[in-house]
Amino acid sequence: MSWSASRGSVFAARDVSAAYCRLAPGHPWHGPYHGSEYGFPAEDEAVLFERLVLEINQAGLSWLTVLQKRAAFRAAFAGYEVDRVAGFGEADVARLLADASIVRNRLKVAAVIDNARIIQGLRQSHGSFHAWLEAHHPRPLEEWTRLFRRNFRFTGGLIVGEFLMSLGYLPGAHVPDCPVYQRVLELVPPWSRPATGSKAAPSG
Repeated sequence: MSWSASRGSVFAARDVSAAYCRLAPGHPWHGPYHGSEYGFPAEDEAVLFERLVLEINQAGLSWLTVLQKRAAFRAAFAGYEVDRVAGFGEADVARLLADASIVRNRLKVAAVIDNARIIQGLRQSHGSFHAWLEAHHPRPLEEWTRLFRRNFRFTGGLIVGEFLMSLGYLPGAHVPDCPVYQRVLELVPPWSRPATGSKAAPSG
């Protein structure tokens, strides 16, 4: 991937992550994301939902494009209020598909709405989206991907990998000599926690 398309990836060589850590600082779009969000753990439902929406919408596009459209996505999807998005109907779908400020892809729009409804279900089964993630951590990317594909829409391996890495469930967002790496580590991202035993096979 080009630097504009990647923030460093579990699917890319280490030098791609190093390139993002080297080039993102000072960039008007990449800089703030790299320095204050990428790889940082989060629990808030709206933050988790936004990150999933952005990763889904990046498929086939550059990350720079997604960052430039970020405010428009937030407005279009009701500030990432899960209950509001879960209630979107056909009129909302038509509105979104007519909105040139976001990515007008019917499959992606449908996935965002369906995933909001899935997150509502996770509140019932696990208490929250964050609790669901914690209940299944740690596990390798391949298992995470199978788990997401069973539960969410439009969540292939690249999307799942970047989503989890961006929230600290997988390592690799920053290389150790990146100044942000230590700040992330001080927050004890999930990947840095001592293993507490193997996980049972995921059940949903």
